[in-house]
Amino acid sequence: MPRGGCPECGADVHVSEEADKGDYIECDECGAELVLVGLDPIELDLRDEEDDYDDDYDDDDEL
Repeated sequence: MPRGGCPECGADVHVSEEADKGDYIECDECGAELVLVGLDPIELDLRDEEDDYDDDYDDDDEL
């Protein structure tokens, strides 16, 4: 099973062989939410909380 290093705590994070770029993964050691940014080699980055929001949506547009 492929592994990458957690950028938060440095622990080995197991990545499913079916995983693809952009998939979210949680570090079992520290609980950090990570995003898969590279496949060969496996590269993980901290998930940006803004990823959960739609950038095209603006509250002012409803007025």
